[in-house]
Amino acid sequence: MSRKARIADVHAICSALPEVELGTSWGDRPTYLVMQKPKPRGFVLARAPRRDAIDPGTGEEYQDLLVIRTPSAEDKSALVEAPGPFFTIDHFRNYNAVLLQQSRIDEVDVDELREVLTDAWLAVAPKSLAKRFLAGEPGSP
Repeated sequence: MSRKARIADVHAICSALPEVELGTSWGDRPTYLVMQKPKPRGFVLARAPRRDAIDPGTGEEYQDLLVIRTPSAEDKSALVEAPGPFFTIDHFRNYNAVLLQQSRIDEVDVDELREVLTDAWLAVAPKSLAKRFLAGEPGSP
């Protein structure tokens, strides 16, 4: 088993994936983007606090959420239903993504985080780029 994940691992893992840049979306939200034409596609987003994501323990808006794409509804369900920090809210009912509180990231290990983030990248990467990456071609981490 690898060590517990840290916030810095999100940046390290996402930045190591092909054609990824840290940019913004939804106005000013930090987002890891796959740089493709005609428009980059986000796969991990730092979500702004909103009334539709309330901590049931405190009644306060979550301040530290990451939105992480999932390849399918089945993958989303598997992450949400398993014990751990991944969850969803009604706002994402019809969208393949999970939420993760940054303050709970240490509840997963680095290997699981790498798998979840790589799957998120694969969900939005161009098929040809994903195929090269999965084949381990040069230029792929």
